[in-house]
Amino acid sequence: GVFPFVALLLLQRRLVAGRALLVNGPGVGCPINSLCRSNVYEQTRKQVALLNATAQDLFNLYLKCQGEPFSSETDKLCNPNGFYFPDFHEDRMSEKEVMVAMYKLFAFLNASLGNITRDQEELNPTAKELLDRLHNTTKTTRGLISNLTCLLCKNYNIFQVDVRYGLSSKGKSAFKKKQQGCQVLRKYVQVISHAARILLPHLSPA
Repeated sequence: GVFPFVALLLLQRRLVAGRALLVNGPGVGCPINSLCRSNVYEQTRKQVALLNATAQDLFNLYLKCQGEPFSSETDKLCNPNGFYFPDFHEDRMSEKEVMVAMYKLFAFLNASLGNITRDQEELNPTAKELLDRLHNTTKTTRGLISNLTCLLCKNYNIFQVDVRYGLSSKGKSAFKKKQQGCQVLRKYVQVISHAARILLPHLSPA
C-alpha cells in the first residue's frame, strides 16, 4: 500500500496538553545498526504480551477510581462507538502493513495515555496505584514504539508513518475528562488482544 508520511524518527510525536512534541533527536533516513538491540524481537514480544495481560486490570482500576456514575453506568458512559481509535484489518495485510498498522495503534495509545495520566494527576492525585499503572503502561508503550521504529527501519526502510492522534482533553470538564479516558481504555481492552494475536507471529527474527 501507499502511506502518506510524516517523519517517524524526526517527528515521532505524542499529544501532550493539546500539542505535538518532538521526542527523538534529528536524523535523516534509517540509521539501522544504531537503532536495534540484539534482542529487539524478544523484547517487543514481551512488551506486547505485557500490555495485553494488564489492559483489563488497568481499565477496572480506572473505573473504580472515577466513582459514580462510571461504576454503575459503564456500558453507557464508556461506550467507545464513534470514538476514534486506529483501525486495522489483518485480512490480506502484508507483514509490512501489519507493522505499520501496529505502529499507528501504539503511537495513538501512547499519546492518549499521556492525556489520561495528566488528567488523573489533576483529578485523582492520591490514586497512587492507578497513577503507577498508567505510568508503567506508558513506559511499556514507549519502549514498544521504539522497537517498532527500529523494526520498520531495519526490515522495510520505513522512517515515516502517518499517525493520527486523538483529541486532547485539556480544557474539558472533569466529567468529560473522566469519560474520554474511560472510552479510550475500554476500546484499548477490546483491541489489544486482537492486536497481540496479529502482531506476535510477525515478531520472529527473519
